[in-house]
Amino acid sequence: MAKSKARKLRQKRVREGRLDPQINRSPFAQLDLRTKRTKTKKDHLYRAKHKNRNPQILENDSFILPSFPL
Repeated sequence: MAKSKARKLRQKRVREGRLDPQINRSPFAQLDLRTKRTKTKKDHLYRAKHKNRNPQILENDSFILPSFPL
């Protein structure tokens, strides 16, 4: 592949003993931001898979009958 003009200038400066501008770059410049993605249909379905389930009710099957004197 061909070298860009900016890359040629960077390599020339390094050969001449100057500081490489790549060293001064932020570490966030190396991140690949294309890996972000939206949720798929399956992700949305699994998120609401157990929506109506209440674990407190399932654990306690007892009930109270109030006794009123007649």
